[in-house]
Amino acid sequence: MNRIAQLSELGQSIWLDFIERGMLQSGELVELVDAGVRGVTSNPTIFQQAITTSQAYDEELEALAAGDKDAKAIFEELAVADIQAAADILLPVYEARNRSDGFVSIEVAPDLAYDVQATIAEAHRLHAAVDRPNVMIKVPATKPGIEAIRRLISDGINVNVTLIFALDRYTDVMEAYLGGLEDRRSQGKDVDGIASVASFFVSRVDTNVDDRLDKLNGERAAALKGEAAVANAKRAYHQFQQVFAGPRWDALRDAGAQVQRPLWASTSTKNPDYPELLYVDTLIGPHTVNTMPPATLTAFRDHGTLQRTVDQDGEQAQQTLHDIEALGISMQEVTDQLEQEGVQKFIDSYEQLLDSIEQRRREFAAAE
Repeated sequence: MNRIAQLSELGQSIWLDFIERGMLQSGELVELVDAGVRGVTSNPTIFQQAITTSQAYDEELEALAAGDKDAKAIFEELAVADIQAAADILLPVYEARNRSDGFVSIEVAPDLAYDVQATIAEAHRLHAAVDRPNVMIKVPATKPGIEAIRRLISDGINVNVTLIFALDRYTDVMEAYLGGLEDRRSQGKDVDGIASVASFFVSRVDTNVDDRLDKLNGERAAALKGEAAVANAKRAYHQFQQVFAGPRWDALRDAGAQVQRPLWASTSTKNPDYPELLYVDTLIGPHTVNTMPPATLTAFRDHGTLQRTVDQDGEQAQQTLHDIEALGISMQEVTDQLEQEGVQKFIDSYEQLLDSIEQRRREFAAAE
């Protein structure tokens, strides 16, 4: 049974939340695409793991170390090459799916997350460097990021909006997308072919809320553990259904615009007591993407659920969030903390990666 292919019949696309040169060279990504995987996402942490643990980069690293490029330039050359290779593999999907799938995402430098103009400039530069029609530029959904996203959409750049945790911030993300499309139309430019996904992070919500519930003790608190993340995501999907309907959206759709699909990110289970597919099986439905790390994808291919679930039990999801708030846990405080931590984690990974590249650059240079 090919569960990935069957999942597409329910309206959900599976993307791989991982990239590494060895899988590009071995044909592993080609095999996954043949099985139905329709996209690839990357982030600074993924590249840190790939470049610092794989020998597939050694030869190019040594060659680059012989030049005068610094660690940041070396990383970008390595990353762009991987993104280009993956994009070429996925180009047939992009074309067959009418430019709605087949994307590969690369993120702007995470230390620019609070700088509007620098984010816009970096996104344009990366878009030009990769030079593939099916590249998506990842931009964090910070408040400055929202402004940058609207501008980038109006400029015709595909955007993967990342690090979304809060429902009100998700509303801002959808508004930035619609506003960007409308800005583009007002300039007399086409909106067909522009794609965007809104990466709504899931498992980290449970990690944070569960920790707060543990400190409260009591049966009510214990009963709510492992419930917040899925409830939050289901409410987000409800918002998506509300926004991408009605006269405003109809005008854009009639002009050729695509919906900005919710993308479920951070879908591997962090708590070993929870089902390994908790954040996959519960969030299946039309116009959605789930980006899975390799282990989660393997588990889904083996025994994943194949039924529409994302818009089931909507009232219960709302009640769950209400019950959590009633215990004194502020979801706004939770999501604010998660956003700040998410940006910082990517900055830390990015800096560690650059430090590792610099160390290896010096080692190669010293060996000459």
